[in-house]
Amino acid sequence: MIPFNLPPFMGGEIEYVKDVCCNKHKLCGDGEYTKKCNALLGDLTKSPMVLLTTSCTHALEMAALLSEVGPGDEVIMSPFTFVSTANAFSLRGAKIKFVDIRPDTMNIDEKLIEQAITPHTKVIVPVHYAGVACEMDTINKIAREHNLLVIEDAAQGVTSTYKGKQLGAVGDLGCYSFHETKNYSMGEGGAILVNNKKFEEAAEIIREKGTDRSKFLRGQIDKYTWVSVGSSYLPSEMNAAYLFYQLENWKKIFDDRMKSWNYYNELLAPLASQGKIDVPFIPEECGHNAHMYYIKAKNIDERTRLISFLRENDVNSVFHYVPLHTSPAGKKLGEMVGEDKYITKESERLLRLPLYYGLSMPDIEKVVQAIEEFYKKA
Repeated sequence: MIPFNLPPFMGGEIEYVKDVCCNKHKLCGDGEYTKKCNALLGDLTKSPMVLLTTSCTHALEMAALLSEVGPGDEVIMSPFTFVSTANAFSLRGAKIKFVDIRPDTMNIDEKLIEQAITPHTKVIVPVHYAGVACEMDTINKIAREHNLLVIEDAAQGVTSTYKGKQLGAVGDLGCYSFHETKNYSMGEGGAILVNNKKFEEAAEIIREKGTDRSKFLRGQIDKYTWVSVGSSYLPSEMNAAYLFYQLENWKKIFDDRMKSWNYYNELLAPLASQGKIDVPFIPEECGHNAHMYYIKAKNIDERTRLISFLRENDVNSVFHYVPLHTSPAGKKLGEMVGEDKYITKESERLLRLPLYYGLSMPDIEKVVQAIEEFYKKA
């Protein structure tokens, strides 16, 4: 069976984890490797502050705390995302306003955002699906005109770019994931990018359980105390050490995944040109990171049969999110603004193919041959 995903592992991660355990003797957060990860990501993204977190979920929760949303406030996002995107703001009491997507990128339709803005709106959350950027110039312009914050859910977008700028570093705040399903992994983990300097001090305090411990560690104060609401968002040094090796070698992972993505795209082009399937669209201003290769079948029935056929041929393929606005919690905690013209229809067509670091070219050929065989029989 060709798996859908394998967590990235390059080999050198073990030596860094061993160094933490045997030499550094510091397993808790904010040790040497955490700081190295923060610095490397800061250099890569040009974000003034990057802080590792225990997950992208926690990075989003930190962003929600920093945005000071609460009961009566509203947050705009696409419903085609993971539950954490909405949960982070729902936990603060905000109402989620869902708007339709663009069928070409599966991202929020920037032209529909303004119709969802009310006097209660505080935040826009663009989710960069499959590591392909939302139309950020338009979104940032809308946010400036209405005095709103932009919080990027760039869970899938590490090392992707928009007009040459790293995703996560385009809005006021950005959130990364280093889950085992992502391009670069620490098992469970994430990061928050603080691009608006007014949030820097508060971000440190929230991440350190609501204390000013970071100032104490820098020698700026002689003791630390509880100064605000917060929680424990610091990952273990072992996780950070594992991640740091991959971040040091991010280009090798990037190139390997891009080779696989491009090979899929080449081999599936004939089926796409025949109108049997749709393949990903990458806008000219977007530099993607080969996080995902998906195809779109004609409808949900065809997709279901294709998934079953691939499994019979030892290929594990999966569909993705059930749109949040159709879920029980989505109906209770949010509402759809405007028409669901594309979200449900397009999400029911989408099928994700195996893609991970180290995927072999013969395995990609096997996946594509099975897809071709399915459509021959169909």
